[in-house]
Amino acid sequence: MTVLILTSEQDVTADMVVARLHEWCVPVMRLDPADLPGKAVLSADYAHGDFDGHLSVNGHVLSMGGLRSVWVRRPGEPAAHAAHPSPWLTAETRQALYGMLYSASTRWMNHPRNAEQARYKPWQLRIAHLSGFAVPPTVVTTAPRLAQQFAEEHREVVVKSASGPPPGDPALALPTTLVDPGADFSAVAAGPALLQRYIPKRADIRLTSVGTRLFAARKRASFGQIDGRYGDTGHSWRSAGVPDRIAKSVHEYLALSGLAYAAFDFAEDEEGLWWFLECNQGGQFGFVELETGQPIAEAVARWLAQRTRDRRTPDGLR
Repeated sequence: MTVLILTSEQDVTADMVVARLHEWCVPVMRLDPADLPGKAVLSADYAHGDFDGHLSVNGHVLSMGGLRSVWVRRPGEPAAHAAHPSPWLTAETRQALYGMLYSASTRWMNHPRNAEQARYKPWQLRIAHLSGFAVPPTVVTTAPRLAQQFAEEHREVVVKSASGPPPGDPALALPTTLVDPGADFSAVAAGPALLQRYIPKRADIRLTSVGTRLFAARKRASFGQIDGRYGDTGHSWRSAGVPDRIAKSVHEYLALSGLAYAAFDFAEDEEGLWWFLECNQGGQFGFVELETGQPIAEAVARWLAQRTRDRRTPDGLR
């Protein structure tokens, strides 16, 4: 039974998990969808009321009947490395690869259907409310008047990207930014703006969830720091305990979202309350493990190494 990891060759975080699986003699196939077709070969048969499929990478053949689990880590765009790439070839390759994998009965970290939904930050905020997290008041709007009213009501407001850095070369950094008093919101009409009440924080919290296991890390913030992703605070990440209320909300969030893995970001205020900021369904964990020693890679490997209990039907059809 083989673990399939969909990621690029340069994914160092995936290397940490692969090393664990090799230690336990668990077979692993690593595939970047960008290498299909070309370095990888695919075949799926649907006949006589049954299904069979195979992947071949560097001479290593994986049958869908021998698929233990799939980790969707950092996959490239299907057919991106093809001799003659095109939008049509990418669409056809995506249909072939993921259609075959969806047809198999296996465990996903995370299933692309759930992962795609989980990327939408406005949706995250709704699920966070339903899960019982403390969530800063937020508005997403293209109406300048409503943006102005929100800023006047909450006084200290930040603006942030809903989708993250835009694609392109060179990559752009879009830090969360405090809105100046008296700011002109007329440009909001040109594109959606996400405004959120500013939470003065004493620390950033990164909570990594692997199945039912929770790993929390805390880093002290510098005075007036807005975005914990940018700037050196002079402090490092340290292991932290998970309050019972937070643990309950995390498990509820995962149940509602259908995620097996997630990286939560919180702002800890002066009273010690953890405010939900976002949940990244494919967030990095290597930097946390390296600084804190938390065995996150081992937890991911153990989840992936578990055997599927019911292989009669494809995932999502039970």
